[in-house]
Amino acid sequence: MNHRYLDLPAPIGLAHRGGWLRDASGNVRTELENTAAAFQHAVDLGYRYLETDVHATRDGVLVAFHDDTLDRATDREGAIADLPYAEVGRARVGGSEPVPVMEELLDAWPRARFNIDVKSDAAVEPLADVLRRTGAWDRVCLGSFDQRRLDRVRRLVGPRVATSCGPVDVARLRVASLQAVLRPLARRGVQAVQIPTRMHGFPVLSRDLIATAHRLGMQVHVWTVNDTGVMERLLDAGVDGIVTDNTTGLRDVLAARGAWPPPPGGDATGPTSPTAPVAADQDGPRTR
Repeated sequence: MNHRYLDLPAPIGLAHRGGWLRDASGNVRTELENTAAAFQHAVDLGYRYLETDVHATRDGVLVAFHDDTLDRATDREGAIADLPYAEVGRARVGGSEPVPVMEELLDAWPRARFNIDVKSDAAVEPLADVLRRTGAWDRVCLGSFDQRRLDRVRRLVGPRVATSCGPVDVARLRVASLQAVLRPLARRGVQAVQIPTRMHGFPVLSRDLIATAHRLGMQVHVWTVNDTGVMERLLDAGVDGIVTDNTTGLRDVLAARGAWPPPPGGDATGPTSPTAPVAADQDGPRTR
């Protein structure tokens, strides 16, 4: 592989939006997605790769959040792009956790690597600005379900940052995997292809695709897999990474294969407890 982002031994586990966590009472908290609590839980389990999504507020603050509105996941409503951070910062995910600021996540876990899905056009330039301020070029992989948005990101950040395949890139790779003569159709210079096993009933993942991706220097990551039996079959097929909410289950599967590293020293530099919020200010991100 040709980027430092992926220089850790494969297969890797990626904690989807931080993954599911258990609270002090042993309850599984599936609703605390993309929160400091979820990311801390994944880091405590030994995860080196954290998956998240980003949107930008009206005043350009980049936040880790999946939906374009606050309605489903928080106790407030409204489109993130229409609200200043002062409003978004008052929302509580699952009724208890603040919406994290992406820059603060990068600062909180300096050894963690973040797989970032760029969810809106408005997030592109704020994301590039965050990478410039933090210097986290080697610690992120950027992707998007919008090919034009992803290509714009690539132009802004350049080859210093790892990227995954956009939808057009995936289609080209899928066609290229059918016959060797078609291999030139696949995009070069991409570090990973991140795909489901099927989409809209159409099979996306195949052993030929895995082999073609590997010949081109790409890793293959499959999302979002929560069944441990499916995890086993995918690993047997040669995938390089699995994106999961079931962070404990994937940890156990990889550990049984001798592929789970111990937590790296120094990751305790994150929040001091699994429920400690990253974004402490209500009026805007902390100045660093």
